Amino acid sequence: MSEKPIAEMSFEEAMAELEAVVGKLERGDVALEQSIAFYERGAQLKAHCEARLKAAEEKVELIRAQEGRAVGTTPAQGL
Repeated sequence: MSEKPIAEMSFEEAMAELEAVVGKLERGDVALEQSIAFYERGAQLKAHCEARLKAAEEKVELIRAQEGRAVGTTPAQGL
């Protein structure tokens, strides 16, 4: 796991770490306490990615509204 605070991560950094965490949990080769810590970190990373995507969607909506184009987005798949 990265030592970088999640709040400072870009979407891409957080997503890459989330994928690594999921991989470790899927392998099942870590102790129970470490699995719990990984799961907690994964939940925080997921929330961070969702927030970053929501912020990006809101920016796109604002740009589209300023251009007089239809406003509305479809939620990103996979999160």
